[in-house]
Amino acid sequence: MLRHYNLLDRLLVETDKALRTIYARPMGSGRKNPADAVTEFSELSDSERKQSARLMRINHAGEVSAQGLYQGQSLTARDPTIAKQMKQSAVEENDHLVWCDQRLEELGSHKSMLGPVWYLGSFTIGAFAGLIGDRWSLGFVKETEHKVVNHLDDHLQRISDSDLESRAILEQMKTDELHHAHVASSAGAANLPGPVRGLMTLASKVMTKTAYWV
Repeated sequence: MLRHYNLLDRLLVETDKALRTIYARPMGSGRKNPADAVTEFSELSDSERKQSARLMRINHAGEVSAQGLYQGQSLTARDPTIAKQMKQSAVEENDHLVWCDQRLEELGSHKSMLGPVWYLGSFTIGAFAGLIGDRWSLGFVKETEHKVVNHLDDHLQRISDSDLESRAILEQMKTDELHHAHVASSAGAANLPGPVRGLMTLASKVMTKTAYWV
């Protein structure tokens, strides 16, 4: 029997997703961690380990933000097909969360302590974008994914060549993000105005610089 969720049900579901994203390991698609395919153990110096940990913490914070964005958009999307796409992308992004979390543990480090801030801010933006219209909501996804790809390219240049595990994770994340951007574009994503893209860039810089340390 198909259950129809009322507003309270949906709020409880979203609260559960938020808590899992920020404080636990959410359910992903079941894909294996790309780092498991690495056959050589990475021997890193203290400075290389610290740099890898800081960059992976940024990536984890970015994935927390992505979850907030997708969940907010799926909640307010008008087209059921687009809402379904958002949820599927969110599941695949959960893989990234799990992989980054696992790598941070292996590196002896921790997730950003500002996870609730990253999630709530992105959830608000996503819900607002969905209320404006699905084309604009998809536009936020496309722009966000392209910015994430740029960050990943930068991190792949800054992370040690010896850190094979982290590099394997980042490469797969990049492939997935490009796919999500393509899906959003194919679904009719609008091109965001320059000022909006500028604000997104500013917000991204604040998050990355903060998550690098905290």
